[in-house]
Amino acid sequence: MSPFMNRESFDIAVLTTGSELLSGELVDGNTRKIAGRLAENGLKLRASLTVGDRLEDIVDALRQLAGRFRAVIVTGGLGPTDDDLTTLAAARAFSRPLDENPQALNLIVEHFRRLNRVMPAANRKQALLPQGAEVLVNGLGTAPGFCLEHRGCLFFFLPGVPREMQRMLETEVLPRLLASSGAPPALREERLRVFGLPEPEVESRLRRHGVPELVELGFGVEFPVTIVKLRSRDAAALAAAAERTRAALAGAILFPDQTTLAELAAKKLRQAKKTLALAESCTGGLIAARLTDIPGASAFFERGAVSYANSAKQDWLGVPAAILDEQGAVSAECAAAMAEGIRRAAGTDLGLAVTGIAGPDGGTKDKPVGTVFLALAHAAGTETERLQLGGDRWRIRELTAMTALARLIRHLEDEQE
Repeated sequence: MSPFMNRESFDIAVLTTGSELLSGELVDGNTRKIAGRLAENGLKLRASLTVGDRLEDIVDALRQLAGRFRAVIVTGGLGPTDDDLTTLAAARAFSRPLDENPQALNLIVEHFRRLNRVMPAANRKQALLPQGAEVLVNGLGTAPGFCLEHRGCLFFFLPGVPREMQRMLETEVLPRLLASSGAPPALREERLRVFGLPEPEVESRLRRHGVPELVELGFGVEFPVTIVKLRSRDAAALAAAAERTRAALAGAILFPDQTTLAELAAKKLRQAKKTLALAESCTGGLIAARLTDIPGASAFFERGAVSYANSAKQDWLGVPAAILDEQGAVSAECAAAMAEGIRRAAGTDLGLAVTGIAGPDGGTKDKPVGTVFLALAHAAGTETERLQLGGDRWRIRELTAMTALARLIRHLEDEQE
């Protein structure tokens, strides 16, 4: 049975169009964004469907969805080219002739005027809308969206370009949906990113501690970070759940969603008024790149050395030849000498160093691929740590960079206590 046959099971649906979505050439991020914003506003996405750039398929999908949902958000296929077929499909599916809409045409002309360009003749096609459609303003692109009702269902047609779609979702679609649906209070969400504990351990700890009854608990993974999702319509319950989560995950690094571990490290460095220099071998400057992505990084980051070869470790960092000959470049002793050498050369409060075997070759029985040593040099001494990481070269380098930043954060937090 078609998933669309049970009318009472669904509320809002999304229809995305584009053959590139079905071929894997592009990833459908629009549905994810729409689902998230609907949930945050107390609305539910009940189904999603993707069809290619074939007129008959789009017409059939629109007819299936009509009358079975309260609203349908359609993205893609509003451009000026021959394979942009969504508007024509809507006209055929709902038996509405296409008419040139004066408001839509004016919006397109005005868009090109702002760009100081003459509107190409092909773009006039975008002003052809199904009869009776309401124009939705696109403030970022050439394609006006439109809204129409059919068999009690509101259809919203938006461009597929993510930036344009997201703006119109906020300004044109959500206000209309909220006005027509009598939606409950917005669902609040707090997301916490966790580094240092695997997802099963995170879930186990939170299940043991429990969350308030009014809070939904969910999880996600963005390697190598676990994301804890807390949702509730009750602000007090959500705040209590967040506090309980932090207590349950003591020992791990927790930071807000939309924040990186590097940004947290930068914040801690600024708060402590500490400066940092880096000596990287296996990560090839990855840690420095993460830190210098942050505006104003010069306030805490003095320099970074990619000392890949043994000669660089000796010449730039003063690593003794005896360490390289006896313990090797991948050793606690070498990492410590690198951290101390870069701190001494830069005159910084902290020196952080990593050296290891990222693979796929170079491992030995005593030091297999994934063996990494990191060291942090500071006024009270130098601390070293051995890691044994798994995965391919990319994963090992990524985990090394993240672990080094986490070690830096823990040191700065310990100093504050």
